[in-house]
Amino acid sequence: MKDISPPEVWMRGPISGIIQILQPVAHALLQASEEVSVIMEKFHDDLLWTKPAGVASVGFHLRHMKGVLDRLFSYSRSEILSEQQLTYLRNEGIADPEITHAELVAAFQNQIRVSIDYLKTIQEFQLTEVRGIGRKQIPTNVLGLLFHAAEHTQRHLGQLLVTAKVLIQ
Repeated sequence: MKDISPPEVWMRGPISGIIQILQPVAHALLQASEEVSVIMEKFHDDLLWTKPAGVASVGFHLRHMKGVLDRLFSYSRSEILSEQQLTYLRNEGIADPEITHAELVAAFQNQIRVSIDYLKTIQEFQLTEVRGIGRKQIPTNVLGLLFHAAEHTQRHLGQLLVTAKVLIQ
């Protein structure tokens, strides 16, 4: 049987409005969005906070991926984290039986859309501008923050996919 799934996002060409050097960031984020949608279609809310073998739950990964994108993109704009962002960070791993996996997926996908829209505003000269991370204002640059946001999302996507597959087997 022939595979009818579309090619990975990076193989479909450039994302309109995003400078060439940031295409890999956009591709990684959009790929994460698509893969989360597929794996979470068959997921059950009663498994959302389950930690098989003590690993992080699917709920945590969904919250964390959204939160990391929000925080790292804020740093890339030279913003300090708001109290709302800090509260979100503190609550990422706390089970909430009132929330559904569909709500967490929608929140993550919305953050992807916000992130892609932001990438469209960045010009190449901004990529080397120095930014500070956290209370200590650890120095990095805009490109480093955006690249880390993409790779960190992909890292947690992989963990989410494995955890979800183990749980829905």
